[in-house]
Amino acid sequence: MVKENFRCGYIAVVGRPNVGKSTLINTMIGEKVSITSKKPQTTRNRVLGVVTTQTAQFVFVDTPGFQTKYGNALIRGMNRSVRASIADTDAVVLVIEAGGWKPADEKVLELLPRESSNVILAINKVDMVKQKDSLLPLMAESMQKYPFAAIVPISAEKGRQVTELMAEIEKLMPENPPFFDPDVYTDKTPRFLAAETIREKAFRLLGDELPYGIAVTIDKWTEDDKKAEIIATLIVEREAHKGIVIGAQGEKLREISRLARMDIADMLAKSVYLEVWVRVRKGWNDDARALKTLGYE
Repeated sequence: MVKENFRCGYIAVVGRPNVGKSTLINTMIGEKVSITSKKPQTTRNRVLGVVTTQTAQFVFVDTPGFQTKYGNALIRGMNRSVRASIADTDAVVLVIEAGGWKPADEKVLELLPRESSNVILAINKVDMVKQKDSLLPLMAESMQKYPFAAIVPISAEKGRQVTELMAEIEKLMPENPPFFDPDVYTDKTPRFLAAETIREKAFRLLGDELPYGIAVTIDKWTEDDKKAEIIATLIVEREAHKGIVIGAQGEKLREISRLARMDIADMLAKSVYLEVWVRVRKGWNDDARALKTLGYE
């Protein structure tokens, strides 16, 4: 039985690359639905994360970081995804860092209609700020830039003020019955989440060595009640990149596979056999047909 005055709506979480959007989404939902790393452009798809409370159902859209530096087909598609999310949602959370506004933040701000009354500013990473009083001038400056419905200082990583942020979001959502069952926390399939997990481990393990041109496909997936067998391929742009991902005597690839297998086993709650291969596909991130094949519409 849905309570009277129950609220439900879509919320876009937007911001420049590497500002903490995915971490914030995962913290609010309490489940890992979006991968994170210190490398910009980790998120490529609009990921739906759902959290249901006694009074509301929040349907979050984790958008890619809006990018102006590069212009290949993958980046253009990601930027279109950001614009579409802003236009199609009931509320927007713009995330910036507590260190202050950057030019890339301003670019995202330009996407927001000036007449909107449904935009909340989340000032992230406040745990990194030594002088908390410095947030007051930043909040005042922010209100001069845009008529935000609310400004909430948060630490997505530490979970600070996230409950307060969700309370402000709930005020902006329309009265609706829930769109999803209460136990649903994402619309993404286990195959998608497994592929993203492998990509995350590659990003995290290889750091600056890893080229941006990397994608993951799931080539085989079989499972029963007790175990799953998964064969996946890491796709890179150049032959030289293949050696970076594999590492000496295959050490890097084995570690990527090991770490991914542990997370996927936790997600599926069963034993997992994971085999990961590496293949070269030149120019895939600027090839519309290849992007569609790889799931980047």
